[in-house]
Amino acid sequence: MDEKLLQVAGLKKFFPIKKGFRRKHVGDVKAVDDVSFDVYDGETLGLVGESGCGKTTTGRTIMRGLNPTGGQVLFRINGAWKDLASIKEGEMRPMRRHLQMIFQDPYASLNPRMTVEQIVKEPLICFHIGSGREQRARVAELLEVVGLNPKRYMERYPHSFSGGQRQRIGIARALALNPDLIIADEPVSALDVSIQAQVINLLQDLQTDFGLTYIFVAHDLGVVEHICDRIAVMYVGKLVEFGRTEDLFYSPKHPYTEALLSAVPRPDPRHRLQSAGVEGEVADPANRPSGCAFHPRCAYAQDICKREEPKMTTGQASEEGRYAHQGACHFADELTLTGVGVD
Repeated sequence: MDEKLLQVAGLKKFFPIKKGFRRKHVGDVKAVDDVSFDVYDGETLGLVGESGCGKTTTGRTIMRGLNPTGGQVLFRINGAWKDLASIKEGEMRPMRRHLQMIFQDPYASLNPRMTVEQIVKEPLICFHIGSGREQRARVAELLEVVGLNPKRYMERYPHSFSGGQRQRIGIARALALNPDLIIADEPVSALDVSIQAQVINLLQDLQTDFGLTYIFVAHDLGVVEHICDRIAVMYVGKLVEFGRTEDLFYSPKHPYTEALLSAVPRPDPRHRLQSAGVEGEVADPANRPSGCAFHPRCAYAQDICKREEPKMTTGQASEEGRYAHQGACHFADELTLTGVGVD
């Protein structure tokens, strides 16, 4: 975790709004707006926030599943930096060997007409890796790694499997090319709680065994607390807080983070969820409020919050030096917000 693997700088993804017979451009949905963060070798970075905050769009834009509107996505490959945001699609194809994605819905992300062997083997075929026999051996190895019996499951189709087993197949496919970075887009949100724990433990074991780096997209802070080293909190397309998991859970710097933490259930029947005083709906990314986008829902908002957009402020860094705890709030260093303890 001493070297940077990914540097995202000023990333933007706007979706145009067009109306009328001539499809006149009348505005933009600013799904991702000026997002910047770094990811280090071997760490897990969590992207969290409510539905519609832009976290999944951020992941897909980094992967170039969506073409960015602006910004840089610098990715280190064999010691050299490549800007994934600016290279052409033909140049992007060989880069996909180094970064892969685990999708949210294990029922929709697997081709129902392909067997497990064909699904996991497809990346190897696309990049002309190995002979047919070598590819089959690689598939069997990957299924063993994710906890599935290859002799029993290789010839089966996706409909034969449970949600947890399908997600394991998706993980095996993501591992096929030995990637450096895996973007996991809410990989456990569609699974039962007991199966979630199994998949999370599997991801952690794979990270240890293969030296993987994750960007973990989620809305469940309980899961994020367990797996992530650092967390980036998003609201209406922007980062509002960024820091180590412990720092963010113990002493949040943004009222929105406090609100998210107040909704985290605790395994104590005597504990009652405390509301952080947040009301209303998530702001419209096509018509973001002036100043701080969170001010219409914020219990601490003042006049300056309505007029001026806050910048990320850097608080006291941790002992490691680079894990500065940042918050995009005018009063980040003045408010004493309520967090939850990390076990």
